[in-house]
Amino acid sequence: MKNRFRLYRRKKGGTFYAHDSETGKQESLGTKDRAEATTLLNARNESFRQPQLNLHIAKAYLAGTDAGVSTRTWQDAMNAIIETKDGSTKDRWVRAAKEKALDTIRSRIILETQAEQLFACLKAGTVSTNVHLRKLHNFCLAMNWLPWPIIPKRLWPEVRFQPKRAITIEEHQLIIEREKNPERRNFYELCWHLGGSQTDIANLKAEDIDWPNRTIAYTRQKTGSLAMIHFGDDIEAVLRRLSVVGPLFPYLQTVRCGDRATEFKQRCEGLGIKGVSLHSYRYAWAERAKQCGYPERFAQEALGHNSKAVHRAYARKAKVKLPSLESYEKQAAEGQIIQLPPLTSESDRAARLGQTTG
Repeated sequence: MKNRFRLYRRKKGGTFYAHDSETGKQESLGTKDRAEATTLLNARNESFRQPQLNLHIAKAYLAGTDAGVSTRTWQDAMNAIIETKDGSTKDRWVRAAKEKALDTIRSRIILETQAEQLFACLKAGTVSTNVHLRKLHNFCLAMNWLPWPIIPKRLWPEVRFQPKRAITIEEHQLIIEREKNPERRNFYELCWHLGGSQTDIANLKAEDIDWPNRTIAYTRQKTGSLAMIHFGDDIEAVLRRLSVVGPLFPYLQTVRCGDRATEFKQRCEGLGIKGVSLHSYRYAWAERAKQCGYPERFAQEALGHNSKAVHRAYARKAKVKLPSLESYEKQAAEGQIIQLPPLTSESDRAARLGQTTG
């Protein structure tokens, strides 16, 4: 294997330098003694040779089971991971793959990528770049396209998300008052009352409503789990204004989630409302639930067991005035509280809805 550095001296009897054949730069070895300079030069060449040797070994090993290992680029990996996604998650990955910061590694061979090249990409990017590049890196490891991590887990820069907050009742009411489009106004109303994801609410159909039992049941797009929510008078008032057949929001159902979010943000900014998004309705629902003593298990069922909004609201050390167990039991006995039946599996829940899980 060719040495990267060679010995160089600018004048007879002068100091020896290490000449870098890749960059053309010269660095002093700090000695005029040839033997000492040669030892230092050999050590430097060896320090650069070992990673290259390891790379050649890795290529030879991986090539035995994967012929494309020597040519696969980060763009190829992006295309591959996008194919494993669907729905709104796929949309997010498609947008993330277009980030300008990724241009620095897009055409680079995965197996030949150095840590400093990924760090440079991360430095030029955003929080989204960090999140998606880390997942892409782990995807490559799982696919056996990398023999070992380029950046060890402990050295990845910490992801610092901007703080998110719930939308307030005053802000929500202002949005409703100023919204002239009936479909959007009803959509925002159900976001406030149901706390579901914007995609799930936009995709609601009249057939999801069980009027005799006053429940709404739908399959969460992100997780595939079933949501079954009892509704009261406020939600009923909104539902009565909507279609009795087919999509409840025929236009918004066709709009990409990113575009719905942008439209909402623009409306908020026009009203002077800062720092909220459609997801803020989920945070608001979770915080309202906690404040009134709504059981966490019920909130998890309503928003989804893995909902960050639930975890954040119920993890806060806020002072909450909880109802006594006695009064809660009394209300339950009188039918004033809708009790969540114990379900052992998704198939049980589906059976009660007259559905089957695939």
